[in-house]
Amino acid sequence: MASSSQNNFDLNAVPNVQPEIRHSSSLSQKDPLMTNASVMLDDAVAASVARGIITPQDEKLLADRTDVEAINDSMALSIQCASSVSNIARRLQVRGNEVQELRTQVLSLQRRNRGLQQENKELKKLVDAYANDLGKKYSELEMNTNRLREQQESLLLEVQKNFKISRPEA
Repeated sequence: MASSSQNNFDLNAVPNVQPEIRHSSSLSQKDPLMTNASVMLDDAVAASVARGIITPQDEKLLADRTDVEAINDSMALSIQCASSVSNIARRLQVRGNEVQELRTQVLSLQRRNRGLQQENKELKKLVDAYANDLGKKYSELEMNTNRLREQQESLLLEVQKNFKISRPEA
């Protein structure tokens, strides 16, 4: 960290200044940059600085420094900016890996889904064939049951008729 023998620079110190909003045409961020924002205290501002932007608050902080202190503070800012950019790059790489893994999973699930759809079609054909076959067998069974019922009734009538004949009426 940059520190001087005359001034100890505290990175956690927040100046007691009313924030002023400055819009810069060179800013590509969506949010306006506060003029009392500090690259040493805010990673988002540090990322902006990595794109070549120094805030007015940082200019004030650096203006009170000797050349050596300003160089040391600038180096600290550069290191922090590089660290922030590196951190963002790592996050993007992790997200990219996650996206690639999810794409692979989606493709695998799509292949599995196609296989299951094909299996479902084959099972539906089997069920339809079984249902048709079962329907035919049911119709045959129903016809046989009706024939047997008719034969039973005719045998019953014949038995009753023969029973009456073999028994004389008193």
